[in-house]
Amino acid sequence: MGTEITLGVAGIAVTYSKNHRGIDHGSIFQEQDRKAVKSDQLDYDWYGQEGEDPAPSEMAFTRSLKDVVPRLELLGFTLERVQREYDAVVRNWSEERQSLQDKDEEPIPNLMNFTEFLAFATAHPLESLDDTFISGIDDASEANIRGRFEGMQLERIPTYRSHDIHAYSERSFFGALVDILQPYSVLRLLAEANANKDLPVVWQYGPLVQAGWATELKFVPCARRAETFLIATEGSSDVHILKRALALLRPGISDFFRFIDVSESHPFSGTGNLVKFAEGLAKIDVQNQVVFVFDNDAEGLDAHQRLSMLSLPVNMRGIMLPELEVFRSFPAQGPQGLHNSDINRRAAAIECYLDLDVGGQPPAKVLWTNYKRNLGIYQGALEFKDFYSKEFLKQTVETLAEGMYDVRKIEAILDLLMAECTAIAVDQWDLANVELRRDAF
Repeated sequence: MGTEITLGVAGIAVTYSKNHRGIDHGSIFQEQDRKAVKSDQLDYDWYGQEGEDPAPSEMAFTRSLKDVVPRLELLGFTLERVQREYDAVVRNWSEERQSLQDKDEEPIPNLMNFTEFLAFATAHPLESLDDTFISGIDDASEANIRGRFEGMQLERIPTYRSHDIHAYSERSFFGALVDILQPYSVLRLLAEANANKDLPVVWQYGPLVQAGWATELKFVPCARRAETFLIATEGSSDVHILKRALALLRPGISDFFRFIDVSESHPFSGTGNLVKFAEGLAKIDVQNQVVFVFDNDAEGLDAHQRLSMLSLPVNMRGIMLPELEVFRSFPAQGPQGLHNSDINRRAAAIECYLDLDVGGQPPAKVLWTNYKRNLGIYQGALEFKDFYSKEFLKQTVETLAEGMYDVRKIEAILDLLMAECTAIAVDQWDLANVELRRDAF
């Protein structure tokens, strides 16, 4: 019979292979997700009789669906991309049905649009579906397998053919109905149901390894190099702060991000050098996914505008740190004294996004420095910025859990970074699909 390996959620397999590893799903997991999970492919009576520990044969990667979603998005599987994929399935299925339809046949039912299909997929929480095994092939058994879906106009679901559904329970029948997209798209779709968010996504490799079809070395977690994003910043401080922020606040996706080595010095420090670095990478057609990050100040604005004039490929993007309301009235010291000023695009370097009320310092302020003639604005810098940076780098998961350090502003940076990286991943997918369609002709 062989040994199967599946990727599934709540017992619904979205993809499987037999007697070989199949698709590598390591990218949606991390090392802490490697655990022993009960398997219906193991003979537990034998383990009991022999006094053997089944754990090595139960090894799997398992992670809650809600914690898989951010990783899926960084791989390009946003809900918007899932919709485009579904719409393509609808078009292809409609064209196929129309080309094969006889004149005397009943009209083809209107297929569900994406909003309807999403509503259908999320209206039935997986654990609410009966998973009792039904082995009969008579009409009554098939009706029991369809369960609550008996009598529904299932022909409105693209690719549906009643004779092609191979199911043994209500839950597996539902799985066959929604499993019409790429496996990660199905997971992303099911994650939209709140009741599904805590369900485990499982990729169990233990039985396959035990049977000798693969070695454990083939099952490696974390984002692959081609899936990671190089984050290029203006200076070393930005690198240290962003790396620490990801480790503390986004540990579930931190392996997707790489940074320029600044252990000795920053090889491209300053906005001018960062723009030149970007121009060089674009000209030599580097395939890495890269995000160039500029401060939300006058220097950053100038550099970001110059970068915007370059023709960057889809795998590269430039961003400025986000403008925040809190910066629209911020203490600033200049020739005219201390006044509250809007420091967005003028003086909000990354240190301004840290907690500025720590350490017993005087109230934070920026100092106006040089005038940017081409922009008609002054550049400013946060006073005692090194102090605020050091205070942040001291933080731990435990100190943040105590709520004594304000991370709201640095969270805004991470949200923007994730959004831009996700957009790159989606663009890469779209480009790959265009090239595949071009090759087909």
